[in-house]
Amino acid sequence: MPELPEVETVRTGLARSWIGKRIDGVDLRRENLRFPFPEGLSERLTGRTVKDIRRRAKYLLIDLDNGDVLLSHLGMSGKWTLDASDCEGKHDHVVILFDDGSMSVYNDPRRFGVLDIFSGTSHKLLDHLGPEPLEEWTGKDLYEKLQKRKSAVKISILDQKVVVGVGNIYACEALNRAKISPTRVSNKVKKKECDVLVAEIKEILAEAIRVGGSSLRDFAGVDGTLGYFIHQFKVYDKEGKDCDCGGVIERLVQGGRSTFWCRSCQK
Repeated sequence: MPELPEVETVRTGLARSWIGKRIDGVDLRRENLRFPFPEGLSERLTGRTVKDIRRRAKYLLIDLDNGDVLLSHLGMSGKWTLDASDCEGKHDHVVILFDDGSMSVYNDPRRFGVLDIFSGTSHKLLDHLGPEPLEEWTGKDLYEKLQKRKSAVKISILDQKVVVGVGNIYACEALNRAKISPTRVSNKVKKKECDVLVAEIKEILAEAIRVGGSSLRDFAGVDGTLGYFIHQFKVYDKEGKDCDCGGVIERLVQGGRSTFWCRSCQK
């Protein structure tokens, strides 16, 4: 699933292409993705001009000139492409036509993505979300959240109520850099360790955004460019390889997801 850096990469690409353009038509080629499309979606979008594109957690929020907001989540395998000359693929489910003759296509083989439209500032998929990691989120904030939790710290930082968008890959990498075991009970993580972990999460996410995210399986940017942070992984998907500390990277399963870590340096 695309994580925060990948979604931010998509947001940047769409913003360069979409902002200021008027939507002249929308072709919905099925009735649903993960959820049914809202009634009248095509009509609400047609004639509207894109004013801005924001990101909240792993959601794209496209602001329209009448105050409506188009919400898009990429799910497991969704992607937006720009200026697609061929939009007749089996998994091309949504086509947006713009007033300058360009088009964008939403392709999603697994159909776990979401497309919705709303007005105002509240949406059921957004209202429960925790803080953005790249904004004013501190070690103190994380420490206070962890004090109430007895789950493993890796599980806690994947919880969208604790912090949004970190995701499995970046959680593994940040815990390794912070030298914290992913199995450590959350309320046993010290305040100074939370300061270090938050700093590492911020730095890793920023690094990944700079190189276009991590291309695993289906992910690519809107122009087809692959993300290169995969080449900077220290532990993720490196079971049996040597850690920088001289130990050996191991794999375990937490919450149904693979965790990669080194027991020699992560305590």
